Amino acid sequence: MKVIVCGAGQVGFNIARHLALENNDVTVVDQNPDLVRRVNDTLDATGVFGHASNPDVLEKAGIANADMIIAVTYADEVNMVACQVAHSLFDVPTKIARVRQQSYLQPIYANLFSRDHLPIDVIISPEIEVARAVTRRLQVPGAFEMIPLVDDKVKLIGVRCEETCPLINTPLRQLTHLFPDLNIVIIGLMRDGNPMMPTADDYMLPGDEVYFVVDSEQVSRAMAAFGHEEAEARRLLIFGGGNIGLFLAQEIEKNHDWVKAKIIEADKDRAESVAGMLDRTMVINGDVLDPEILEEANASMTETVVAVTNDDETNILSSLLAKRNGVKRAITLINTAAYEPLINSLGIDVIVSPRNITVSTILQYVRRGRIHSVHTLREGFGELIEAEALETSDLVGKPLKEVKLPSGVMLGAIVRDGKMICPRGSTVVKAKDRVVLFASEEVIRQVEKIFSVQLEYF
Repeated sequence: MKVIVCGAGQVGFNIARHLALENNDVTVVDQNPDLVRRVNDTLDATGVFGHASNPDVLEKAGIANADMIIAVTYADEVNMVACQVAHSLFDVPTKIARVRQQSYLQPIYANLFSRDHLPIDVIISPEIEVARAVTRRLQVPGAFEMIPLVDDKVKLIGVRCEETCPLINTPLRQLTHLFPDLNIVIIGLMRDGNPMMPTADDYMLPGDEVYFVVDSEQVSRAMAAFGHEEAEARRLLIFGGGNIGLFLAQEIEKNHDWVKAKIIEADKDRAESVAGMLDRTMVINGDVLDPEILEEANASMTETVVAVTNDDETNILSSLLAKRNGVKRAITLINTAAYEPLINSLGIDVIVSPRNITVSTILQYVRRGRIHSVHTLREGFGELIEAEALETSDLVGKPLKEVKLPSGVMLGAIVRDGKMICPRGSTVVKAKDRVVLFASEEVIRQVEKIFSVQLEYF
């Protein structure tokens, strides 16, 4: 597949990296020569210098033969014009654009991006996607990751093993005997910052970050098994009244009316504007790093703080200050990838990465065929994929122990008639089953070869 990526920033670079690893023909366009040089030096992709919406530049990038354009520059207008040029002059089949400015996305203007006007097939709004990701993490206290899958029949949960975790030093093969009626499959571990694909003989250690797939009706039992029985927050403090903070507060007002939320916003005009758009959420104008403001917000009585300002350092420091003032849990927005390995040692509970969330959302639309969702769990770790098995698949009709999957692929769940089945050696996949699998980054291309026709994942 020939793909043109407009923008070589964090999102564009990572999208290009993912697609290049899978032997796609990728060209990245950017007007920053240093970023173009980075693409040419580090990726199996071509970097082209120039303005991403310029027809001459796009033609030089090979857009005449492109199957897809992904426009993720810093400017919404450039992204939109690039898609327009790709459609009108070069007839590119699929056009994806990142649009941050919410005024473009109001329902009354929904016709703007139709084929007859600004033809964009998929619009990605990072702020909305991040707000949704934060909301999901609020639903399962004690988890640093929560992703609903297969119409919310199963969930991917990420938890940290504390010293008090009952499952410490227990071989994974014993979990079935300890919890015979618990539908849970551990699909990945992070230990000391290094990813692991667990085997039946592996066991968990304090500090491990564990990813597992579980029946949605059994989430509480699974969390209790890992020593996490935290109650859902009823008092929430949001640092930052930007689009993410506003969307989060609106979502809470709409779907979580038992939660009392407060927002602290430094800009007076923005604070007044946000207050006018909310019904039950208190908005405080002040500095999130000011102890007096935290006291005014009654931070010591708050269960969870969500730091979503537009500054990483402010998010980190305010989260730590809040926890020092008695807040039990901190969810922190981090844009800079270099900061992520440091966070756990600081005592911050959950990291939210707009870059990873945006990349995951885009990959969902890049993959072809019967794919329902794609999620990038961690940088360099791999992808969680949900897809539908077809009758012609080699996966269908025989026990899984007879199916030759590459090392680095693990089946997490099979959902049939709305019920989760834990994959075992004797399990037989049937046509139209929903399959949830994890594939490490280095074998995604192999997975593509195995399942391209049969499961049509890619």
